[in-house]
Amino acid sequence: MTKPSAFDLLVERHFLSESTCHNIINEATDGAFTPAPVYGSTASGAIDERIRKASRLTVSQQTIDSVNQQLLDYKPTIEQHFQVSLRDCEEPQFLRYSVGDFFVAHQDGNTGMIRLASDAERRISIVIFLNGQSDQPSPGTYSGGSLRFSDYRQRPPDREFSMPVESGLLVAFRSELTHEVTPITRGERYSIVSWYR
Repeated sequence: MTKPSAFDLLVERHFLSESTCHNIINEATDGAFTPAPVYGSTASGAIDERIRKASRLTVSQQTIDSVNQQLLDYKPTIEQHFQVSLRDCEEPQFLRYSVGDFFVAHQDGNTGMIRLASDAERRISIVIFLNGQSDQPSPGTYSGGSLRFSDYRQRPPDREFSMPVESGLLVAFRSELTHEVTPITRGERYSIVSWYR
């Protein structure tokens, strides 16, 4: 069985408390949302539901600032694990994936494929899960929607790894690592993404 170490993942359980996750979900579901764009081909991003189907949620500046500060406070841990020196992180994005939503396999930066200068500087990608994944229906969880990593330079069975998740979990990985979100089959998946530069 493939382990997170095969993909150099940093996994932090309880990065956000259960109550913080619950409060952010409640705030986000009450706010406005827009389709989440795909970056790389245009400077401002474009909507292309063949590549990414998800919603970007609106939360208060106070919530954005609070999450951003926690990420900045965590930067020394990120730097130590990945042996890199980082400046800061991008403003966090709050996302919802509903039934049928997905994001095809992609990289976030450092590959030469991303044309935005800011994206090209992305060194470490972050995903924070606000609710848990479960194969069995239970309140507040979702099915499908796996964060799957792949590296076809490795031999089977270590080519792919799907991250088991729970509320409050943070996953950090190098931005050039190929990853995807598999289609949601039940419920809604709430998460926060950001990038250290």
